[in-house]
Amino acid sequence: MAETTMSTSLKTSKTYIRFNIWNRLEHIILFISFTTLALTGLPQKYASTQIGENMLRFFGGIETARQIHHIAAIILLAGSSYHILAILYKVLVRRTSLNMVPLPEDFLHLFQDILYYLGLRKEKAYYGRYNYAEKAEYFAVVWGTLIMAITGFMMWNPIATTRFIPGAIIPASKAAHGWEAVLAVAAIILWHFYHVHLKHFNKSMFTGKLTEEEMKQEHPAELAMIESGKQPKEATPDVLRKRQVYFFPAAIALTLVFSFGIYKFTTLEKTAITTIPQEEMAKVFVPITPTPTLTPTPPVEEIPTPGAQGANNINSWDGSFGQLFRNRCSTCHGQTAVSGLSLGTYQGALKGGKRGPAIVPGDPQASVLVQIQSAGGHPGQLTAEELAKVVEWIKDGTPEK
Repeated sequence: MAETTMSTSLKTSKTYIRFNIWNRLEHIILFISFTTLALTGLPQKYASTQIGENMLRFFGGIETARQIHHIAAIILLAGSSYHILAILYKVLVRRTSLNMVPLPEDFLHLFQDILYYLGLRKEKAYYGRYNYAEKAEYFAVVWGTLIMAITGFMMWNPIATTRFIPGAIIPASKAAHGWEAVLAVAAIILWHFYHVHLKHFNKSMFTGKLTEEEMKQEHPAELAMIESGKQPKEATPDVLRKRQVYFFPAAIALTLVFSFGIYKFTTLEKTAITTIPQEEMAKVFVPITPTPTLTPTPPVEEIPTPGAQGANNINSWDGSFGQLFRNRCSTCHGQTAVSGLSLGTYQGALKGGKRGPAIVPGDPQASVLVQIQSAGGHPGQLTAEELAKVVEWIKDGTPEK
């Protein structure tokens, strides 16, 4: 914008409005949604690492982290939809130029800056409202959001996707989604933080203003245009109202289309591809006596000791506890083996993980599994009844069969 304001203090200094309140609100929404997506998404990608496991515990488990991730994705999509409408308003109603579009002069500025950093030029390039680095970062956000939205839709709605595209696209979209997230976070930390917060703390996205000295350093061409009065003039209120009469109905229609698209994005189906298998929350049924089965008439009739066969079959890994751990713990301790612990097999349970043996035959107190479950609050928490049966099984020597 070409507006200027005067701030009064002991020494009067001129400031220039760079971002209005709507621009700053957009930035806040983008910041919150992107940060939330990163904090809940990357731990799912690296769930087998210690930091990934700790972050998932902080969010209350991988299922809760996934739900927060989905909510943040919806907010990002809503913010992106608003941004599209805001651009259309600037172009069709206010008739302002698209300052973020790369121009041939941006490549010239890049070449001039290279010469400056090599010591072959005395001054940096003569930037306008946005320099080539800011434009590149903007289009990186646009490109990244597009990639994440497309691949996110495929993982969120795999059945609908594979009706039109071969099934191999689902694991491909999962890989692209994860690595695009890594690239985006790396770009923010290594590029954005340095240029905006470390090299020079640019407060304009928070205050909306730049000082005259900052304008001279960062946007000298724009400052020269403002001071010369050559900036394009705003349309009169009457002209704006006439354009708004046509724009607002179209904008409402587009808003409905975007809203319907986001709704279908999130509710089309309930078969979202998960990072690791979802845990089964149903209570495991452990019968008191073994389930009867039809068997051929044995050649020699045996009279079993009452209760002995049932106790052996049930109070064992194969009888009930292997299935119990698969249902309760496979989300983190199945194939993924968070902290090195896999409870998918009897041998894996005895071997344990980084904290030691999960199960120590005959010694429940030394068994890490009992220690963690007794503390409570675990994402795969056993019921009191189930834990009591596990303790009894360990005391009996943890028979496998």
